[in-house]
Amino acid sequence: MASSQTIHATNNKSYNIGAITAVLTISGFFCMLNETVLNMALKSIMTNFGISAITAQWLSTGYMLIMGISIPVSAFFIQTIKTRQLYITSMLIFIFGTVVCGFAPTFPLLLIGRLVQAIGTGMLIPNIVNTLIIINPEDKRGKALGIFNLVMFFAPAVGPVLSGIIVQYLNWRWLFFTILPFSVVALILGIVYLENVTELSKPRLDIISILLSTVGFGGLIYGASNLGANNRITVLVPLLVSVIALILFSLRQMNLKEPMLDIRAFQYPMFTIGTLLIIIMHMVNFAIMLLLPLFMEEAMGLSAFTAGLIMLPGGIINGIVAPISGSIYDKYGPKVLIFPGFLISAIVFFILSHAMTVSISIPVIIVLHCLSLIAVGMINTPTQTNSLNQLPPELYPHGTAITNTLQQIGGAFGTSLFIAIMTAAQKNYLSGIGKNDIVSQRLGMAAGVRQSLTVAFFILIVGLILAFFVKRNSDKKIENDLDEDDVSAAQEG
Repeated sequence: MASSQTIHATNNKSYNIGAITAVLTISGFFCMLNETVLNMALKSIMTNFGISAITAQWLSTGYMLIMGISIPVSAFFIQTIKTRQLYITSMLIFIFGTVVCGFAPTFPLLLIGRLVQAIGTGMLIPNIVNTLIIINPEDKRGKALGIFNLVMFFAPAVGPVLSGIIVQYLNWRWLFFTILPFSVVALILGIVYLENVTELSKPRLDIISILLSTVGFGGLIYGASNLGANNRITVLVPLLVSVIALILFSLRQMNLKEPMLDIRAFQYPMFTIGTLLIIIMHMVNFAIMLLLPLFMEEAMGLSAFTAGLIMLPGGIINGIVAPISGSIYDKYGPKVLIFPGFLISAIVFFILSHAMTVSISIPVIIVLHCLSLIAVGMINTPTQTNSLNQLPPELYPHGTAITNTLQQIGGAFGTSLFIAIMTAAQKNYLSGIGKNDIVSQRLGMAAGVRQSLTVAFFILIVGLILAFFVKRNSDKKIENDLDEDDVSAAQEG
């Protein structure tokens, strides 16, 4: 394990930061690896169970959706269950889901296993982030979260390569059998080394809030997943229900003495802007991680292993950029990273939206994918750190739960949205030319991916505009996030 290191942190207690960080990082790696490990195996699973791409993508979308639904409850769990016990429970749930997936004889059972895995991950990740925030002082959090995000984004990068190798030489079930022993090791390490760091307040669990958040987020994702369908009712009705449920959820949180998610965190402008930027970044990032493998396999005719190798350099570079950007944030603040990151990302997606044809060269894909993930590394850690730094300590569990919930919902919504756009555009292309042979299907797939990337580009433009207003403010007493000159002017007035 890591060498012993202690420090007086947020609650003035000393912790073995090295050991705790190592345990949390290892477990987080395998849970996040699981999030994308099926991306390169979707084609094999579609063939195995005789299902369409829209059905198969629920293995990814459903995973992120359940994470998004379970994460809000994590704020309650973090304040009710000791850190160590919550970690053990989360890992046991994840391990059980992994076993179910590995032996699943049917697609519905495979999907159920994935959803169980997601519950465990949804409980685990906020606990990890909250623990790192508590045990590290404010001027060290950027670096700490940068190291954690290195692992969090390196894991999804390794996922496609691991998936490609296993699918090519074994079968997709071994994706879960490979993760299983490492998850068990992470559980044992947590039992031995993890400490209890959160001061428990034991709030009351509000069942109505859970139901409203489940209906709200679930309807949002389900409606988005049906965008490519001919029946508009399956899109409009879920979206309308989700909006109503989320409004009622928000109103209820403001009136509860002990809210499930304390949305007072949104009173801090930099937290609000940061959360919106996190949603946008994850919408685009998780969608491209699913779209690119499908494009390379279906449109370019590459093997799963080759496609996975093409995506590996970007993940490695992102892993290098993440901790560096965390350290840069600690020294210079968010401005020098977040706006340039969104600018790079917007330029890359503009190029991709025109260049993604069946004749695109592999080096071009690698370079553009690397640039895209450099941008992600510049955006994610500083945005997350800057957002949480605006909050007082009592709002850390809620702020962590909010950002992690909405980034997963953003990823799930983006995946559903862009897959639906891709599918609809592909259908329109094929019906327009009146052919459905292999060559036409490949051209249609390319047309669909380009359409999805065009929409992603315009979403990134929104992020670019918002990023212009990001700034650092460590004075939590100034809730309106005004500059000192503005405060003085207000007092004189």
